[in-house]
Amino acid sequence: MQLQTLTAISPLDGRYRPKVDLLVNYFSEYALIRYRVWVEIEYYIALHEVGLPGLSPVSEESKTWLRNVYEAFGVGKAARVKEIEAVTNHDVKAVEYFLKEKLEKAPDKSLDRNKEFVHFGLTSQDINNTATPMMLRDALQEAYLPRLDEVIAELSAYAEAWKSIPMLARTHGQPASPTTLGKEFAVYVARLQAQRDELAAMPVPGKFGGATGNFNAHYIAYPDTDWEAFAEQFLTQQLGLSRSKPTTQIDHYDGLSRIFDALKRINTILIDLCQDCWLYISQEYFRQKVKKNEVGSSAMPHKVNPIDFENGEGNLGMSTAMLEFLSRKLPVSRLQRDLTDSTVLRNLGVGMGYSYLALHSIQRGLGKLLVNEAGISSDLNANWAILAEAIQTILRREGTEKPYELLKALTRGKATVTQKDLLVFIEGLSVSDAVKEELRGLTPAGYVGNAGG
Repeated sequence: MQLQTLTAISPLDGRYRPKVDLLVNYFSEYALIRYRVWVEIEYYIALHEVGLPGLSPVSEESKTWLRNVYEAFGVGKAARVKEIEAVTNHDVKAVEYFLKEKLEKAPDKSLDRNKEFVHFGLTSQDINNTATPMMLRDALQEAYLPRLDEVIAELSAYAEAWKSIPMLARTHGQPASPTTLGKEFAVYVARLQAQRDELAAMPVPGKFGGATGNFNAHYIAYPDTDWEAFAEQFLTQQLGLSRSKPTTQIDHYDGLSRIFDALKRINTILIDLCQDCWLYISQEYFRQKVKKNEVGSSAMPHKVNPIDFENGEGNLGMSTAMLEFLSRKLPVSRLQRDLTDSTVLRNLGVGMGYSYLALHSIQRGLGKLLVNEAGISSDLNANWAILAEAIQTILRREGTEKPYELLKALTRGKATVTQKDLLVFIEGLSVSDAVKEELRGLTPAGYVGNAGG
């Protein structure tokens, strides 16, 4: 059966494909082949620049021609690499042979004459452990972080717009000292911004050093060349990566694990956000915008479900499960390498894809929120017992004996404590009229500390 969105096994490539389509540029097999071609071409150019005997620098015209191979690389070119792989049964070797085919047609015939410098002295992981980090880096910079920034910006706008809306807080699910709706969203802004900035600042590591990380082949061919300096320059300047060193045949992946762990922390914060929004909707602090022809339940016509936050929560969990596995598995490799890293890294797009999809769902959910100020106010004003903290604190200031215990006896475990109950209690206190007046002026909505900004 031919692959299409209805026949795809993964929902990322099926049901959710339109929402994650941008990630094709970074995590598809086409993308992996393109990035491999990118690394091989830049390495070929760099070898001509380092001053090896008999190897002259490539002209600017030839550099443009070479770089156009990966800049204009399309699915058709990737299909040709796959045809070669069907013969070689080796994916990176197929890229090498593909490039040699291209060099045979180069306008500058010296490129063809020097075609054996394609993949010179390298092992497959010098290509994979640079191409894959580049894919991740670009996906973060060009897809993930911009979408995360949109979510943070929307949360920030809500935090500002709602900063003066008093709201009953709940600790352990029970009524607690009031806050404001805006302040609670500002908490998520601060948490996400901190993790976002840390993620954006993390170096993206790559490996480059030959078959076992020692440049054996390079030094045997050109012993007078400083290959360590070459590799450092090549990865940092040409590819925009930081170089892991020393390594075995493969990157030790500790740097990538650090990135995955940062993504997991962002996922965790977003799960917390999804659950809180879900609860606020269930408490009728929020209502949701509806579309006329949408259906919330196949049986109950009245339903408007918080499905975007539920989808977001579920997909964040899927993402975290994959990122957790990658973070835990990749740094472990038998001796100088085994192949398990290669097969599991092909699922990097799954972990990133579910997180990216979740951001889409969260944006939709946030866009539907309608504040129900009447509902928020009603809940707050039904809980006068929360002023027990304020009253006992003022009484402590005034030197009243055991004020905490007095308020505990009045309020703890009571089904309801009304404003009238508090006023009667205040009248019986042995404090000045001025203090009584101060206590009588307390209201749940006015007891928000600095939550209102």
